[in-house]
Amino acid sequence: MTRKISLLASAVALLVSGSALATDIAWVHANAAAQSEQRVKAGFEAWLEDTGKDWDISFLDSGGSGEATASNLQDAAARGVDAIIITMSDLRASKAAIAAAAGEGIPIFSVDSGYIDGVMVDVTTNNWAMSADVSPYLLDEMGGEGGLIFLRMAEHHGTRKRGDVMADVLREYQGVQVLDEHNIDYTAFFEDTTRTMQDYVARFGEEITAVWAPWDEPAQAAINVLQGAGMKGVKVIGIDGHPQAVAEVCKEDGMMIATVSQPFEKMGSQIGDWIEAIVVQGGNADDVIPSKTVYMDAPLVTRQNCRDFM
Repeated sequence: MTRKISLLASAVALLVSGSALATDIAWVHANAAAQSEQRVKAGFEAWLEDTGKDWDISFLDSGGSGEATASNLQDAAARGVDAIIITMSDLRASKAAIAAAAGEGIPIFSVDSGYIDGVMVDVTTNNWAMSADVSPYLLDEMGGEGGLIFLRMAEHHGTRKRGDVMADVLREYQGVQVLDEHNIDYTAFFEDTTRTMQDYVARFGEEITAVWAPWDEPAQAAINVLQGAGMKGVKVIGIDGHPQAVAEVCKEDGMMIATVSQPFEKMGSQIGDWIEAIVVQGGNADDVIPSKTVYMDAPLVTRQNCRDFM
């Protein structure tokens, strides 16, 4: 009898602590191949381990497709999960799916996706500010003249904002000639950038003085092509601050002269804190989250300070 009472007490304790039933989370990736999304996921998983959480997480990869993102959101809502996390998406293309999930009372936490109604919060960095740091830096390092390849990507709110700022800044640098612009295909961003840069090298050759890339991986693809063609002295920038990009910036003779360090791991752990406080503990979202969009700091990384970010 004593043993039965002890087991019953243990079961009650588990229920009270909320650990009898695992919290069910659906994570919708815009493109799981992107290192930024992998780093957010790593930060979230490190938070789970540090806090001893045993949540049930399902990961859904949309492969860079807006339609697949919306479909994955609809599937998650239909399953009745406890919460949805969505990373690096263009939420404007998923309004109906988000409204459906919100209508079911499922809280949606987004990372670097741009806030829209139906989402509880978007944690991100200030994309206008990041571009305002790195874009003039590139143009100044060019001496305000030369031929520029301008790589853009309009399908994500952050890269779109970065490109818009660069376009504004360029108006003040009349000595810089934009040789060509290209909107990167996000479904195969590295391959698309590689093919595009191969074409540009064949067309423009030594006229290319610099390459502006909206994030680090296309910047690296551009560098690979330029190096393969034996071109030296071209200045390239990216944004994200991935370890490989920081290492490239630190090279004395490297082409990548700057990036911006985004705290992706911190974004992931912050989402964990919010889900625990609101979904698990039942806290009031207005008391837990300071604003609909929460910005984290993202400093400029150049050869002068790059070792601080390694």
